[in-house]
Amino acid sequence: MQMLASLFLPTYPDPPGPKIASNAVAVAKQLGATLDAAVINVDIPDVSNALSSFLLDLPAKIREVETASRNRGKALLENVAAEAARCKVTLTTQELKAQPAFIGEAAAREGRYFDLCMVGWARDTESIRMTAEEVVFSSGRPALILPGDEDVGALDNVVIAWDGSRVAARAVADAKPFLERASAISIVSVTDEKVLPGKDIAERLAHGLAARGLRAKAQSIQTGDSEIGVALQEHALKVGGNLLVMGGWGHSRLRDFVLGGATEGILSNLRLPVLMSH
Repeated sequence: MQMLASLFLPTYPDPPGPKIASNAVAVAKQLGATLDAAVINVDIPDVSNALSSFLLDLPAKIREVETASRNRGKALLENVAAEAARCKVTLTTQELKAQPAFIGEAAAREGRYFDLCMVGWARDTESIRMTAEEVVFSSGRPALILPGDEDVGALDNVVIAWDGSRVAARAVADAKPFLERASAISIVSVTDEKVLPGKDIAERLAHGLAARGLRAKAQSIQTGDSEIGVALQEHALKVGGNLLVMGGWGHSRLRDFVLGGATEGILSNLRLPVLMSH
């Protein structure tokens, strides 16, 4: 069955980094997937009255912002199309629109029709972080968060963050397409961050993967003075990992996300591609 991957590209107020097109296409090619690239342009409701129109010319400013958003979206789709053609990846495209507060929600809703959702990353860009959070927690699909400023290459050295939880198990299952193509798999458990369900949980997962024909190494680490999100990424990079797989802890109340420590650390300072499932 053909795998379907999606790439979501918010265009307001700022787009993701310049490498997102090549990185997303590279992932689709690695997985043998069809890629759908969707830009999400801003749709600002006209709430002007006679006074605001007279003093600020608000309708004209709204049109200016929306036009700039659409132009960024067009450029993003052109970049993805050129990269897909170069790599011989089947591509479909679409243009969505949403009010500023609901850009991430539009991505999550559309993502439910695909096997894998990809979002780009840009440091200190709130709209992109909100989109990533919504896709992780609301799409019901695995979310691959990709750095937007550097080439990621093949995601074939996979590090699994394992704490024996439901969301971690979901992430391992969702990572199957990557695990089956991996040249190296390692499992890491953090022993000093919270109570774990056993001392040998990483080894037990390694045995389970081995029974499925996948060789994996198990290791335990401690955070020390670092936050858990930092410790996980530093460990992944230290062992040569180029994809971190983990469960996403968190929930939303009135659209304000309350995130677990590891999830918050990853989404605050992404240092390598992360496949996150909820």
